[in-house]
Amino acid sequence: MAKDVIIACDFNSKEEVLNFLSKFENEKPFVKIGMELFYAEGPEIVREIKKMGHKIFLDLKLHDIPNTVKKSMAVLSNLDVDMCNVHAAGTKGMMSAAREGLTRPDGTRPLLIAVTQLTSTSEEVMQQELWIEKPIDETVMHYAKNTMEAGLDGVVCSPLEAGKVHEVCGEKFLTITPGVRFADGDVGDQKRVATPAKAREWGSDYIVVGRPITQAADPVAAYKRCVAEFLGE
Repeated sequence: MAKDVIIACDFNSKEEVLNFLSKFENEKPFVKIGMELFYAEGPEIVREIKKMGHKIFLDLKLHDIPNTVKKSMAVLSNLDVDMCNVHAAGTKGMMSAAREGLTRPDGTRPLLIAVTQLTSTSEEVMQQELWIEKPIDETVMHYAKNTMEAGLDGVVCSPLEAGKVHEVCGEKFLTITPGVRFADGDVGDQKRVATPAKAREWGSDYIVVGRPITQAADPVAAYKRCVAEFLGE
C-alpha cells in the first residue's frame, strides 16, 4: 500500500498558497485544502492546484443530513480531487449517502474517509463537553468500524490509534493521521501527536503535516525530511 505525506496548506488566500507551492520546483507534494482556503477562494483554487499536478485532499468534514451530504458530494466529485471526508459522527446512513453522491456515473470516485475524533480533542474534553463517556480509543474504534461498514475507504485518526484501527478494520482500511510533529518541534494545539517515524511504526498510511513544513525556514527541506522519516528512506 502506497504511503504518502500530505501537506496541510492552511492558508487564507490564493496568493499565499501559490507562493508556497512555487517553492517546490522538483516535487509535486500531495496537498490538503481545508476550510480556510476553500472558503476564501472557492472551488477555483482546487482546480488551479490540480492543474499544477498536485494530488488534493479536500478537507471539508461534511456533517449534515444524508440527503444534503449526498448532493454536496455530487458537486465535489466534479472537482477531480483525490480524497475528501465527512464526520463519522454523522452516522452510517450519512456516510453511505456521501459515498453514493461522490461516485460518478462511470463508477469512479475519490477516496472517501471519515473523521473519528479530532486530534485536538482530549478524552477529558470528549467526556465533559461532548458527553461521550466511553474511552477515546474505544470511541475511535467504534467510529472506524461504522465507517468501514458504510463502505468508506478509511478514517482520520491520531497516529496513536492507527495500528488498532488496522486490527479492527483490516490492513487495507486507510489511516490518515494529522498530529505529526518533528521530535525537535512544537506540538502547538495538538494533544495526541507523533513523529513521522513513529507514525510509520504505528501504522499510519498517510500523515498530514502543516506548520512543521509550512512555517519552516526552508519548507522544501522540511518536507523532504518528513518524507524520509515517514518512508524510512
